Amino acid sequence: MPLPSAAAPAAASQPKSDPFAAARDIHARLRDNLATVLRGQEQAIRWLLAAVAVGGHVLLEDVPGTGKTTLAKALARSIHGTFKRVQFTPDLMPSDILGVSVYDPSEHAFHFRPGPVFTQILLADEINRASPRTQAALLEAMGESQVSVDGELKPLDELFFVIATQNPIELHGTYPLPEAQMDRFALRFGLGYIGEEAEAALLDDQRGGHPLTRLTACATAAEILKLRRAVQQVRVSEPIRRYIVALVAATRRRDGVALGASPRASLTLMKIGQALAFFDGQDYLPPEPVREAALPVIAHRLGLDPAARYAGRSAADVVRECLADVPLPD
Repeated sequence: MPLPSAAAPAAASQPKSDPFAAARDIHARLRDNLATVLRGQEQAIRWLLAAVAVGGHVLLEDVPGTGKTTLAKALARSIHGTFKRVQFTPDLMPSDILGVSVYDPSEHAFHFRPGPVFTQILLADEINRASPRTQAALLEAMGESQVSVDGELKPLDELFFVIATQNPIELHGTYPLPEAQMDRFALRFGLGYIGEEAEAALLDDQRGGHPLTRLTACATAAEILKLRRAVQQVRVSEPIRRYIVALVAATRRRDGVALGASPRASLTLMKIGQALAFFDGQDYLPPEPVREAALPVIAHRLGLDPAARYAGRSAADVVRECLADVPLPD
């Protein structure tokens, strides 16, 4: 009787390969590429890539000089795809973003000239400097990945991703973003000032020119879509789903809150949580990534009544109170 093969037990003991190894490599490449340009901004890079991984849009809100535009440009350079930048100004018109039909006298016909929204990555720089009418031109694009022009629906690229920036300090000549516009952003966060060691390293990086000019693409649009599909496979248990809903619902019952977070906030919180868990090497969603994402996902969707604002209370305070009050899932 032949002896059993010695290779069989060894093969059985081999660890299972990670089915998401390729997608994790895509994230690691993007993270490391961005880190070469933005020193000391690991958290901002993590959140930005989480939004990219779920197809959400990002609002970067911070004072001038902290790297908002640099972060957006670095992401665009890291992905081999199309990139457009729009500098929002008070005289910007919706057609400057969406495009316009131009009459061709030689053909006696109108031809549509696509605007910058027809791209894969769109940087809306200083978005709050444009009028509400122009801001609204992005609503359909951000919510449904399509635009209505001349009575026709025109689809946008599958990768379509908006990074908008605004300065919360300088309010002269600006228009606050309406609640419907704010709700279209998956995340809102700032970069903040980096530590002195990181700032010293930044000075050293730029002695021979800005590192952004030396940045090269490390991922394709197809790979970004592959990353998105992998993140969707992160398992979310029933207790975690109920915890997410409880957190968001708690914002609607807090004193001083005139506008609580919408169901879109619950859906976004789950998706961003899945991405963060995926980045941490997990194939299921624990409570920690949900709690990490709660502030940048929920706070900008809340509206406080005048009494709460005059008392110095902020939307971030409300989110922290909800995190403290809502019990963790068993």
